Amino acid sequence: MGTASSLVSPGEVIEDGYGGEGGEACEIPVEVKPKARLLRSSFRRGPRVIGASFKSTGSVDLEYAAEYERLRKEYEIFRVSKNNEIASMQKKEAKLDEENKRLRAELQALQKTYQKILREKESALETKYQAMERAATFEHDRDKVKRQFKIFRETKEKEIQDLLRAKRDLEAKLQQLQAQGIQVYDPNDSDSDDNQTTVTAAGTQCEYWTGGVLGSEPSMGSMMQLQQTFRGPEFAHSLIDVEGPFANVSRDDWDAAVASLLQVSPHVPQALWSNTVRCYLIFTQETKAELDIFIKKHSPVLRRMCEGLGHFYLNVCFPEEGAASYAVERKQELERSSVCVLLLKSTVTSSTVEDCEEAFVKNPDGHALVLYLRTEEDRNLTGPTRQLLERVNAADKAAKVKVVDHSGSAEDGADLIYAQLEKVIKQELLGLEGTDADTKDSGIEEGREEDSGDVLWDLHDEQEQIESYQQACSSTTSQLGFQKYIDRLNDMIAAPPPTPPLLVSGGPGSGKSLLLSKWIELQQKQSPNTLFLYHFVGRPLSTSSEPVLIIKRLTVKLLQHFWSISGLSMEPSKILEEFPRWLERLSARHQGNIIIIIDSIDQIQQAERHMKWLIDPLPVNVRVVVSVNVETCPQAWRLWPTLHLDPLSPREVRSVVNAECQSMDLKLTKDQEKRLERHCRSASTCNALYVTLLARMITSRTCWSQEKSMEQCLQCQDTMSLLRLVLKMTLSSLSTDRERYIMREILCLVCTSHNGVSESEVLDLFPELELPVLSSMLYRLNRLCIVTLRCGLIRFQHLQAWEAVRLEFLGGGSSSATYREKLIHYFSQQLSQDCVTWRVADELPWLLQQQEDRTKLQLSLLNLFVSQNLYKRGHFSELLAYWQYVGKDKSSMASEYFDSLKHYEKSCESEDSMTKLANLYETLGRFLKDLGLPSQAVAPLQRSLEIRETALDPDHPSVARSLHQLAGVYVQWKKYGNAEQLYKQALEISENAYGAEHASVARELESLAMLYQKQNKYEQAEKLRKRSVKIRQKTARQKGHMYGFTLLRRRALQLEELTLGKDSADCAKTLNELGVLYYLQNNLDAAKIFLTRSLEMRQRVLGPDHPDCAQSLNNLAALHTERREYETAEDMYERALDIRKKALSPDHPSLAYTLKHLAMLYKRRGKLEKAVPLYELSLEIREKSFGPKHPSVATALVNLAVIYCQLKKHSDALPLYERALKVYEDSLGRSHPRVGETLKNLAVLSYEEGDFEKAAELYKRAMEIKEAEPSLVCGNAPSRHSSSGDTFSLRGPAPLPHAPR
Repeated sequence: MGTASSLVSPGEVIEDGYGGEGGEACEIPVEVKPKARLLRSSFRRGPRVIGASFKSTGSVDLEYAAEYERLRKEYEIFRVSKNNEIASMQKKEAKLDEENKRLRAELQALQKTYQKILREKESALETKYQAMERAATFEHDRDKVKRQFKIFRETKEKEIQDLLRAKRDLEAKLQQLQAQGIQVYDPNDSDSDDNQTTVTAAGTQCEYWTGGVLGSEPSMGSMMQLQQTFRGPEFAHSLIDVEGPFANVSRDDWDAAVASLLQVSPHVPQALWSNTVRCYLIFTQETKAELDIFIKKHSPVLRRMCEGLGHFYLNVCFPEEGAASYAVERKQELERSSVCVLLLKSTVTSSTVEDCEEAFVKNPDGHALVLYLRTEEDRNLTGPTRQLLERVNAADKAAKVKVVDHSGSAEDGADLIYAQLEKVIKQELLGLEGTDADTKDSGIEEGREEDSGDVLWDLHDEQEQIESYQQACSSTTSQLGFQKYIDRLNDMIAAPPPTPPLLVSGGPGSGKSLLLSKWIELQQKQSPNTLFLYHFVGRPLSTSSEPVLIIKRLTVKLLQHFWSISGLSMEPSKILEEFPRWLERLSARHQGNIIIIIDSIDQIQQAERHMKWLIDPLPVNVRVVVSVNVETCPQAWRLWPTLHLDPLSPREVRSVVNAECQSMDLKLTKDQEKRLERHCRSASTCNALYVTLLARMITSRTCWSQEKSMEQCLQCQDTMSLLRLVLKMTLSSLSTDRERYIMREILCLVCTSHNGVSESEVLDLFPELELPVLSSMLYRLNRLCIVTLRCGLIRFQHLQAWEAVRLEFLGGGSSSATYREKLIHYFSQQLSQDCVTWRVADELPWLLQQQEDRTKLQLSLLNLFVSQNLYKRGHFSELLAYWQYVGKDKSSMASEYFDSLKHYEKSCESEDSMTKLANLYETLGRFLKDLGLPSQAVAPLQRSLEIRETALDPDHPSVARSLHQLAGVYVQWKKYGNAEQLYKQALEISENAYGAEHASVARELESLAMLYQKQNKYEQAEKLRKRSVKIRQKTARQKGHMYGFTLLRRRALQLEELTLGKDSADCAKTLNELGVLYYLQNNLDAAKIFLTRSLEMRQRVLGPDHPDCAQSLNNLAALHTERREYETAEDMYERALDIRKKALSPDHPSLAYTLKHLAMLYKRRGKLEKAVPLYELSLEIREKSFGPKHPSVATALVNLAVIYCQLKKHSDALPLYERALKVYEDSLGRSHPRVGETLKNLAVLSYEEGDFEKAAELYKRAMEIKEAEPSLVCGNAPSRHSSSGDTFSLRGPAPLPHAPR
């Protein structure tokens, strides 16, 4: 125990008695509760006395010790218990570690199992895909074998028919020799085989493709060609008049008529096939005020109108002070102009007289003419002006000049000029009959959509191809020695099938495009039964090199010859995939041959992948010709039969150079000729383009002398270096630095654009540039083979010219971005002004994609009018490619469009804007439907319907269009009940709006018929289909296909240019074609005039007994039949028949055609007894011409059987029907539509004889065949061997007595 002295104060240092270090004392705030006893004793005792006992203190210490002992024991207990707990926790931890190890092991095992299962899954998927690929390959091989077998069978059949034809020709020649008294050696009379000779008739190869020139299959048209010896191939033997009054088709098959009529393209003035309305303005200083007001006030209006209709508009005028220096350019512009306007007052200048003489006097029929004459009372016309007007009046024999006589102010005069020009452009140039451009335009657009269903395609692409072909045909190629290649090409085409594609190869600039154009032109004349589908591929990345657009265009051109094109898909991959099937299906229906020509096919993007159909077997009557650059030809294609264009020979080089010198009235010295001949001996210096360019360089009148030009040119060893020299020389020949800068800029803009730039766009981009200067630049560049005008756009003539500009001015492409930005800025300005033309839609998205500006590209695509323009012009694949480049899939793209439409809808208030909004919603719905997103297509189509019902009227025709599109989506969903209800509503609205016989009504009837057919309601479908066909026939007679109508109007203008010469067989043929054209336009009076003129001219030139006169009589007879003037028609048919009996052999097919139509007239007039012998004779002729198993014989059998049925001679009709059915099945296949028609007629015959069970069985089989033909909606497409109307069937326009009840 311690004492009180042991206590320490806070802060004192305490020594550790055990040798430890000392520490510092501190107060510990511990409260100890004293014992009660101790407290009480201390209180009792009072103050402690010093020296008293320490007993009480000791007792306290004892108690503390006891407390301490107790606490120590508690601590020991606590420590032991915690140690036990720690030991227990350690055991648990060890146990958990073991459990964790076990779970980890199990997890690793599961992961291994998962990896194994995953590998097995991937292996199974790979096996599945391999199996699917094997299945697809098997399917493809099976189809390929089927096609090969079909081709083999058809080839053998055609060889047999050719042998029979050759035999008949030999027999006919033998009879002629015997009739002439010539003794013919009979090999049967000799015992020796050594004296036998083989006689081969000229032009009768035992092949399907006949002759040195391309013939046709042994059908109706080819026999005319084989038997004809006294006249050359003419339009009369084309599909337009091979059979039938005018054509192998009638107005009931409008598309086929249009396509056939446009097949042979004569050389016509450029103004008639150009896409630019060029207004040439001839003026004097006295009328300059009217000109200035017109250009400033009215010209922009005309430009907007033309651009809204898909054309360009350009004013062309040369100021008086500088007109003399532009003499060549003025003449060229006058030739290219669409309309010429002469503004006169009292005096004239020499340039005015020259232009007026060229436009109004020498060639008044070359373009539309407007004469504005400002008169004043106090001023008289001067002598030269009066004489000029007298010459104009004398030359205007057809009264084509529109005269505007005005005596008021200049502003009023400009208004009168504008009104007259607007009328001329709409009615004469663009083929519009109304005066409201917007209304008419929408009418054309709607009509086009209506007739072609959902298949939309770009007329500008078609225009580009027409112009490419026309420009190539107009080039002179006689000096290039192409005749040998044309002969070899004919021989290769005439090879027996199956034939792979034919390859025309050569170096760059060797003349492949010119060769193919000339060959097409010749073949169209020599083989009018052959259908030619051509495509000229432009430079890479241009629209003309887009594979999907190429194949779609070819498919649509092919389908134009048939009734409907609504079966064509819009999905890019399906377009490429389905083309071979369309080609095979429709080639079987085409009467003649089909030739597909694709020029520069190696310029197509990924040509081998997209043109895989070329390696498949082609149908027996199809040939494909492609041209390639020998350096870039794919390796797999080099195995095809090839025609290689060799370098020009020295003689051909001299011929080309001399022709160019003669055209410029120049002559080279002997030394210069020898130098040129020595230079043009290598392969790179004797191709057609190099030699032509060299000759033009030497003969060009530039700042360089002729000797210097030759010296510079001879230093160029290839075409590329020569083209670059041309660019330098052309720039140096310009008078000012500003002109050089502008020419360079123009070429760079053309090089970096998508499809080129137009003249009006160039004038917008360079406001200080005057048109005469631009015209002079383009004339020079065109003559030197750099640029050309095509589809209204400045483009490069050759790919090498594009490359030369890229290397010379763009540093190999490094500066392209700068020029693309200029174009982007220009087209973006138009876009910001709500001016969305086809040019903006074509160029702006493409330029932004090339600049890799995804943000701006997406914004431009979200401009709904840009996307609408691309979609409605058929650039479906291009639009999809842009969205894929932006990184949007189909669903997100649809959402973007929805949001953009909702935003646009907020700004729509007027009725016009709501109508545009409804059109945008409809376009979006159709676009999504074509994308295969019908669930997302419903919402915009429904919104379009709501807007039209609200903004217009619930019974407005546009509402019917929305209902029609919405019903199409429900058909895709197989919700036939909803679709039927919508179609019926659309039908009711169309009938109320247009009447019961309108094309819109026919469309709804066709859609309902297809819907019922899908539901196996054949009787209802057939009833609606018949009504639709009748309406189609009637509307075709009234106005025809709107697009075809416009083309026919332009074609008529072209042909009228060709009938202004002297009497000749060609002129008479053109008059006959004009009569056909006006008949198809329902202008029967004009048709009669031209057909009568054709007949009279043929009688004068060829004689009254010439077969061509029979053709004119046949056409006039058909015209009188149309007018129900049956007696006159009968007389003309009989005259035509007499001529053909005298002039042609007894078994000539043309004789059978006349017999058939005369028999049809007898039948129509109820003279059935007179018709029977004619049908029997027609049958006999066909059997002799084609053999007893030809489909044309089956057609004649059916026609005769129908007559027997009408005469109630059922027993005579039955064997004819059965024989025809067997011929059709053997030659065309058991599922051909002709088989179905014959089965239907047999079913009716059985029904009338009381055999109802057999009738039901036959009718069911006929309906199954019809159901299996979904592609041709109306089922009225002509078959391969006969025309629509050639066979009487139950679906014809006239109901027969034995029609099904």
